[in-house]
Amino acid sequence: MESQHPSLIQLYEHLHANPELSFHEEKTSARMAQEIRALGFEVTEKVGGFGVVAVLKNGPGKTVLVRTDLDGLPVREIGSVPYVSKTTTKDDAGNDVSVMHACGHDMHMTCWVGAARALAASKEKWKGTLVFIAQPAEERGMGALAMIEDGLFKRFPKPDVCLALHCDAGLAVGTFGVTSGPATASTDTVDILVHGVGGHGAMPNTTKDPIVLASQIVLALQTIDSRELHPVEPVVITVGKFNGGTKHNIIPDKVELGLTVRTTSAETREKVLEAIKRICRGLGIAAGLPDNLLPEIKLTGPGTPSLYNNPELTARVSNVWSEAFGKTSIIERKTSMAGEDFSRYTMTAEKIPVFLAWLGTVAPEKIEKANKSGEVLPSLHSPFYRPEPAPSITFGVKAMTLAVLSELNR
Repeated sequence: MESQHPSLIQLYEHLHANPELSFHEEKTSARMAQEIRALGFEVTEKVGGFGVVAVLKNGPGKTVLVRTDLDGLPVREIGSVPYVSKTTTKDDAGNDVSVMHACGHDMHMTCWVGAARALAASKEKWKGTLVFIAQPAEERGMGALAMIEDGLFKRFPKPDVCLALHCDAGLAVGTFGVTSGPATASTDTVDILVHGVGGHGAMPNTTKDPIVLASQIVLALQTIDSRELHPVEPVVITVGKFNGGTKHNIIPDKVELGLTVRTTSAETREKVLEAIKRICRGLGIAAGLPDNLLPEIKLTGPGTPSLYNNPELTARVSNVWSEAFGKTSIIERKTSMAGEDFSRYTMTAEKIPVFLAWLGTVAPEKIEKANKSGEVLPSLHSPFYRPEPAPSITFGVKAMTLAVLSELNR
């Protein structure tokens, strides 16, 4: 591993400086294919878009799948490191956007390559089959489904377990966040078109003001969590988009709301989505709108299911890491309301056990300083977030390598 460290840091810096958006990861996936093909893996490209599937067989035994994600985010990076991303591109809507690996996928890829190198170089220590996959479009919650629908578990060896790492922006380097059972939330994107009757801002009595109605909807949606669900049931309903109006003294005829909805169970998800529809319709009626002008609610995309870490697999890998890095390296982490489409790999007919762990990426002294000062560290998706490259790579590669070896040799 030590001899590989300089080249892995170079790879990380290259990936960080050259991010690509979801479903546009052409150069990134080609680089991953190049890296892992050089190790003797049999590589198939363009699986489910720009997905890569690499297989290395080493006699009879178990099959272990290791996933990395490929895509960056439309975020303009703020920083002064030499490898800061200056990438700009057009998004799918034709807008000019900056691109950044603000969620650590560049670190995931680097650890993926490092673990593949370590395992390929130590074939005398294991028997079985490795399936290393590089997945597109995790940030849009659609890449895993695309790879599965393109035959991931039919065209390639079916894994006994699936493993992945994800950067954590609040954990110290050398620690690992572990959640057994429900680990991340399901995510749904909801668009609400609030209709009204426009007119002069000085004559609101002649209108049906959609801005007022939309504001009432935003506030009423928060009562779903506080008044309709069990008090300890985790739910997030965030209105991230509120677009309406063109001029100070004109009441518009429509307002657009954009929501992200996070839940951790299928039952709660159904209740929340139905409540959103009921509240929008009810407030529309209360505002005096006719049926043809009641708010329109639309789910965008398939959504991302909640990730369930298999308890037995989670315990096995956690024990391996505890022995290797010490008991204090394992941090029990509460369920995250973030989404992760790694969940898809356990939701097929095969019901394959999965485990995603959170990789600490922050210098311990930064965490200590923040705790003393009350400073809030940059979160994932922040333009300021960057992992500590060298130690994060070291621990990430070693952790994934040990996890794979323990499962192959179990």
